[in-house]
Amino acid sequence: MTDRALSVVRAGALTTVQDRGRPGHAHLGIPRSGALDAPAAALVNRLVGNPPGAAVLETTVTGCAVRPRSAVTVAVGGAPCPVAVDGRPAAWGGPVRVPAGSVLDVGPAVSGLRSYVAVSGGIAVEPVLGSRSTDLLSGLGPVPLAVGAVLPLGPEPAVHTYVDLAPQAAPPAELVLRVTLGPRDDWFTPAAVDVFATHAYRVSSASNRIGLRTEGPVLERLLTDELASEGMVLGAVQVPPDGRPLVFLADHPTTGGYPVIGVVRAADLPAAAQAVPGTPVRFVVRRR
Repeated sequence: MTDRALSVVRAGALTTVQDRGRPGHAHLGIPRSGALDAPAAALVNRLVGNPPGAAVLETTVTGCAVRPRSAVTVAVGGAPCPVAVDGRPAAWGGPVRVPAGSVLDVGPAVSGLRSYVAVSGGIAVEPVLGSRSTDLLSGLGPVPLAVGAVLPLGPEPAVHTYVDLAPQAAPPAELVLRVTLGPRDDWFTPAAVDVFATHAYRVSSASNRIGLRTEGPVLERLLTDELASEGMVLGAVQVPPDGRPLVFLADHPTTGGYPVIGVVRAADLPAAAQAVPGTPVRFVVRRR
């Protein structure tokens, strides 16, 4: 019987297993999780013949290296990075055949933050609540990759792609986030709402899978009362005590006690996954 598995040779700074996540469990306090750059994850799956929701590896900045125990087809996308098989350069953004026992090395991101590695058959770790995603906030799903770990793979797909390369969006030089104001924009002064809508921010190095933190002008509150904890959604722009907007991403908490000035459109969030620290951020506000 063929040994369908990957051995981890180099784990990288933070490499996790991700798929489409586990939405629908917020009432249990469980975040949705899933790939931060979902279009990139779906594309690399398509390049190796997997369904779009198959589990992939999401690397952060420094990439990773794995050794398949049987021959597999892989594709690397998302943040551009060097790719090598046994030290020989291989394609980024296209399908690559990796022989059994060879080492696939996904190098550091040249631009952007997160690269995605799809393997034919998908990463077949045990699902939790219908998803194989690692959730860094709740701890559900597989732990982040560690050297020596072994990841099972699903069966080789019957359908194979013949695409050499596929176009992918470049990481943003400026992150433009379209926002619908509310529900708590009335907790801020009118001047603060104008600042939010017209001033530039930058991505903070404190950002992670839970949220994209920003650096820039402080938003002054009109109401300083304590706000009872209420439900949080993907893309919610919460304003913590430091007064600087925080955009909730896939591993966000399901409740929060700081006011939400607005909500970012879901279509704009994949770009946030690739915005490196220092990237300018502009909030395009739709007023109610």
